[in-house]
Order: sequence, then structure tokens, then C-alpha cells
Amino acid sequence: MPRSEAENQRVRDEQRARILDGARTAFARTGMATTMADVASAAGVSQGLAYRYFASKEELIRALVADAMSSDNLRVEVEGAPGVRLRSVLTRILEARRDHPEVFLLMNHVLSDRDTPADVNELVRRRGMGFVELVRQLIVAGQASGEIAGDDPDQLVAAIVAMIDGITRFALNHPELRGHFPDPRIVLRMLEPDAGERSS
Repeated sequence: MPRSEAENQRVRDEQRARILDGARTAFARTGMATTMADVASAAGVSQGLAYRYFASKEELIRALVADAMSSDNLRVEVEGAPGVRLRSVLTRILEARRDHPEVFLLMNHVLSDRDTPADVNELVRRRGMGFVELVRQLIVAGQASGEIAGDDPDQLVAAIVAMIDGITRFALNHPELRGHFPDPRIVLRMLEPDAGERSS
């Protein structure tokens, strides 16, 4: 008995998702040097099937970036004090990087490879700058309310971004140690005001 159109669509969706998962792994490993053959191998499908869903490597990278951008990691609750909101955003980012480090390594490849289409590079760069600006705004507001350490906001942002980037690379380079990915509370301690700041 032939499959229904709904079943055919389910199979197509599963195949597309499988190809995207394979592409995510392949691109995270080798960046824009990845070929469609690499993607097909990582996905466990034929190269012809990969091309049936994505006509080119550029189309595939656009789909991967769009998928990564659909995440709501930068969503901030409107309720709560700035420090609480900042901790929420950073916790979600750290958990996403712990659970899916390949997505963030892919984004790093997109930003650093000169073969990345300019519009895709700009999209990823703007998303990164949006994160930096959001974190800085919440730090400044949290400092004003006494919830966040009174250090230079730009230095705090640089330290946070560098730490998150380093943690992601650690998880990718040492998958056997993935269980040691730091709890977000450890990272967030650097934002806590010291006793002198809290009492003043």
C-alpha cells in the first residue's frame, strides 16, 4: 500500500533534518572546506540525496545558519531585576553551548572563513553583536541596582564572551570531558559584587 502524502512529508522532513545534522557536524569539523560529499557521509545518505534537498553548499550553509538563528537563547524575560535577567540569558547560552557545541563552532567558522557569503557572515556577526550589546546593557543596569560587580562593563563583557567561547572550544576539543562542562553558576560568580560593594 503506497504511503499517504502526510507520511511522505514526514519522511522528507526526517531526511532533511538528518542532512542538516550531518552538515552541522561536518561544517563544525572543517568549516567552509566541507564538501557535499562530506555532508552526505556525515549524514549517512547518498550525495545525490543531499543535493536533492540542498542544491549547493551555499544553500546548505544558509539553512544551517537560519536554523541556529531560530534559537531563543537571547530572549530576555521582561520581569525581574537586571541581574536576574542577565543570569537567565547567560545560563541559557551556556546550556546551549554545552548541549550543542557544534552549532557554535559552525558559527565561528562562518565568521572566520573568507569563503562565507558576505550576507551570511553579516547575519552571524550582527547576532553576535546583539548578544554583546544585550549583556552590556544588563550589566550596566545590574551595576546600578547593586546586583552586578562594579568592574568596567566592557571588560566584564569581554571576559564573559571569551570564557563562553573558550568553554565551547574545550567541549569540542575534548568530548570525553564533556561531563566537566562548568555549571553556569561557576561562570556567573565573576559577576557577583564583593562584600564591600554590597554593603556600600
